[in-house]
Amino acid sequence: MRIALAIILIAHGVAHLVGFVVPWRIARLDGMPYKTTLLDGRLDVGDTAIRIIGMLWLLAALAFFASGLSLAFQAPWWPPFTVAAAAFSLVLTVSGWPDSRIGIPIDALILVYLLIGRSLGWLSALGY
Repeated sequence: MRIALAIILIAHGVAHLVGFVVPWRIARLDGMPYKTTLLDGRLDVGDTAIRIIGMLWLLAALAFFASGLSLAFQAPWWPPFTVAAAAFSLVLTVSGWPDSRIGIPIDALILVYLLIGRSLGWLSALGY
């Protein structure tokens, strides 16, 4: 179970890389055109700001890589770190709506699992 959840966290980090490579024009992806807007086109932030936001997506990706690895190696700090990563990710995915809409329920599930799971004993299966 621990390794499966670690893989899910790392995979979620990989998904965040799209938010980095498109604004930085490193890759062109079908269905993910380069744009300088947030919140479904309601806020145009321009080229420079969208690249800064792309760096935030990269930071979220790295945070999920660290979360998955810290869980896999049973670091005691992984639950609060992962809560912070998922909350940060949730803000990014909302700002990227609708392109990033799939991340919203994933982040919500991670948050619910970690915030409620400790009190319900769900984390004991992971050794916490």
